[in-house]
Amino acid sequence: MQRRQFLQHTGAGLAVPALGLGAAAAHAANAPLKIGFIYPGPVADVGWTFQHDLGRKMVEAEFGAKVKTVFVEKVPEGPDAERVIRQLIDDGCTMIFTTSFGFMEPTVRVAADFPNVAFEHCSGYKTAPNLGIYQTRFYEGAYLLGMLAGKRTKSNTLGYVAPFPIPEVIRNLNAFVLGARAVNPKVNAKVVWINSWFDPPKEREAAQALMNQGADVMYQNTDSPAIVQLAQSKGLWAIGQDSDMARFGPNAQLSANVLNWGVYYVHKVRQKLAGQWKAEDTKWGMKEGIVQLGVLGPAVPKEVLPAFEERKAAILAGKFHPFTGPISDQTGKVRVAAGQIVSEQELWTMKWYSDAIVGKQP
Repeated sequence: MQRRQFLQHTGAGLAVPALGLGAAAAHAANAPLKIGFIYPGPVADVGWTFQHDLGRKMVEAEFGAKVKTVFVEKVPEGPDAERVIRQLIDDGCTMIFTTSFGFMEPTVRVAADFPNVAFEHCSGYKTAPNLGIYQTRFYEGAYLLGMLAGKRTKSNTLGYVAPFPIPEVIRNLNAFVLGARAVNPKVNAKVVWINSWFDPPKEREAAQALMNQGADVMYQNTDSPAIVQLAQSKGLWAIGQDSDMARFGPNAQLSANVLNWGVYYVHKVRQKLAGQWKAEDTKWGMKEGIVQLGVLGPAVPKEVLPAFEERKAAILAGKFHPFTGPISDQTGKVRVAAGQIVSEQELWTMKWYSDAIVGKQP
């Protein structure tokens, strides 16, 4: 395992001294709650990890001296993750957030060994009495952004750079093309999978390949601004992911799907401080403020705005679901009947492409 420093926000760059469980137990009753965050990418990725770390900072701003947060970045999704989680506990953390799907199994194993530590895992599906899970209804934003892309495209081909073929990613892809089809029935989407969450050269290469196939509006489920930057340089358009990436492509970015993790982290830490924390399966969306949209860029067609704002308001009010039928998959099978809404089970385990997507699934 590559040597890592366990950082604290105050006194940036300083290694946190190891406390050990015995020392942690001996703390005075008014000692701060020590919270650990484990990130799959660098905090400077301007995407997924960057937004999670903003959430960590929101916790510090909200609770001040009542908490102490530490984080570890660039943790591989494998044996290293389990070692890092255990090290955080050895260093006195009694609440831990693991922020990637690939951290699920390590989190489950460690949680079983430390029943007095509160664990929260992002994007997974396994729970325990001391292990809660959380993810977002990211697809709500993806649908709305698809509406912008569907009206903006001139080629009727959208490009999507994807990391891994898991339900979270396929769900967002389908929502994006459903939104595009809502305003442009002729549109389709092409996908390139890169088997990485954060790899700027691969992201750029995949986006270029899609552009070479005629895609003129790019979306992504990867974490860097490389695709937005490429679209800017090519005079094309893109959608930012996880955070607002407009500064990397002021003319290219139509908008962005922004994740405000801080509202959830503050909520769960407040529970923990009050002695009311419990393991839950939480799925928040736009209504709760965890899914937000970036500013609308100058390339957004004005004619799409009335429909866009109407759908946005309906989603916020709980009156419209992006996966409202009829929806068919690539084989022609009806996945959601006309007038029906996809079941929660189908939504969170989604493994099929909608009929607006060109190409085979990996």
